[in-house]
Order: sequence, then C-alpha cells, then structure tokens
Amino acid sequence: METIAGRDVQIVVADDVEEVAGLVADRLVETARAGGSIVATGGSGPRRAYQLAAEREADWSRAQIWWGDERCVPPDDENSNYRNVKEELLDKLQVQPEAVHRMRGELGKDEGARDYEQQLQSASLDLVLLGMGPDGHIASLYPNQPTLQETGRKVIGAEAHLEPWIDRISLTLPSLRAGGTVLFIVTGESKADAAARAFTGDPDPGTPASLVRADSGNTVAILDLEAAARLSR
Repeated sequence: METIAGRDVQIVVADDVEEVAGLVADRLVETARAGGSIVATGGSGPRRAYQLAAEREADWSRAQIWWGDERCVPPDDENSNYRNVKEELLDKLQVQPEAVHRMRGELGKDEGARDYEQQLQSASLDLVLLGMGPDGHIASLYPNQPTLQETGRKVIGAEAHLEPWIDRISLTLPSLRAGGTVLFIVTGESKADAAARAFTGDPDPGTPASLVRADSGNTVAILDLEAAARLSR
C-alpha cells in the first residue's frame, strides 16, 4: 500500500481488491462506532467492504445509514442499491443501525427525490461512500448532464444513462460535497483512465468524480493497483 497526493484528494493505492475492501471496512466501522451517519453506495465494488465491516463490528446501534443514489425499483428488486447493502451488511449485523434512511425508488424519480429531500433536511453526513464508473460518473450523476449544475436541491431525479435503463434518484453535488469525509472506492483496469482524470486532472463535468471534493472535510480515494495504473507516482 502507498499513499500519493492527488488534486485535493489523498489517494491510497492498495495491492488488490481485498485490501481495498479491508481499508474501506475500517472506515465504516470507525464511523459506526462513533455514531456517525454513513452514505452507502451500490455496485459491486463495496460489497466485500460491507461484509468485512459486519464481521468486524456487529453492533451498529449508534449509526445512521443513508444512500447516495437508488434505482426506481422496489426495495426487493435485484437492481436495488438498498437490497445490496441490506444483504451484505444490514442482514449480517447483530444490532441494527439507529436509523436506515432508504430512498423510496418505487415512488418514481421525482416523487422519490422529494421524499428523500424531506428526510435529509438538516442531516449531517459524516462518511460519504462513492463508487465511480468507467466514464467517471458518481452516484447517478453522469458526464456533461444538467444534473451536475443543480445547486438548489439536495436530491434530484435522474434519467438512466447506463444499463439497466431505469430512472434514478441521486444526491446532488452540493450534498455529496457536504460530507465530513468523501471516500471514493475504485477498482479495476476499466476505471484507470477515469481515475487519472478524476483525481489528478482539472475539474471537468466530463468526469463528474473530478467535481466532488469535501467542502470542509477530507477527500480520500482508495484504489487497487489496476485502477491506479495511470496515476503519476
């Protein structure tokens, strides 16, 4: 493992995906034990981290769980980000979090976004997990889309731009930047080009991840060797 400096981000390069998962799990456990609010992310990248976090700490009674984005499907649908976190983390805990704030995707993108914005209100988000797609998208904020320009709302509805072609609900850039710690989880060779743009290049709406840095906290990116292949060392 090595740590290198990016553009306003601390980049941690792990040897493999298992080490990435372990490092992310440590952050999750630390925040849960401190009674923090965690913004979970979907996708395959963090699943192992959720499993390890549940193994390392079974009592999450002081924590609150939020989501960064969700597909407009019922919570038991195979495409649901909530279902992913429930199966890999929540179902494995002995003591459940103080609160689990699910995005109600079944309401549709617009009503679901309004509902979640009411839930957020003045909530403080301590740890914001973010995956990143090969195109540099984060949450459900895609390259060069009008959703990147939204500054007045905390949550918005978004149309799908990748498979599965399902509408989404997403936190906005200001909401993501408000996290105490913003933690990117990036693995795999397919993410290498986007990672270089996101973490060492200039801010660019063509790579939404490059636009997310914690306003007053820390921004950390944990990558495996393949995802970090095009970073300058």
